[in-house]
Amino acid sequence: MNPVPTGDWQIKVHAPRLISVIDDEVEVLRGTSSLLRSCGFDVATFTSAEDFLHSPSNGRSACLISDVQMPGMSGIELFAALRARQDPVPVIFITAFAEAPVRQHIEAPVCVLQKPYQAEALIACIERAISVQPET
Repeated sequence: MNPVPTGDWQIKVHAPRLISVIDDEVEVLRGTSSLLRSCGFDVATFTSAEDFLHSPSNGRSACLISDVQMPGMSGIELFAALRARQDPVPVIFITAFAEAPVRQHIEAPVCVLQKPYQAEALIACIERAISVQPET
């Protein structure tokens, strides 16, 4: 495994891993995608939970980063749908709203980050999420 320098911090990329990012804000998708690619991850982006559920990335993602409030299916509803299918993909929520109400409605996401979040915090959440996943 090779450390990938990213500013003042490093992450260790074991192998290319697909991170799926779901957010209805295109600017958030672009910024998050750019950050993750610079860290050595493969990234798939989606502007809705429904688009993700109907994509080939569903079932292949090492980690899922999702906004909580989106038009149509919310991030919380997506999380519930994945768990109902017994899909154990680790989920990181990003939200513009307070963390406590989000945690009341869901069971054990890897992280809940409030917008705007620090890149270091997101990378730490991803490392935590994929560290418990077997390598593909």
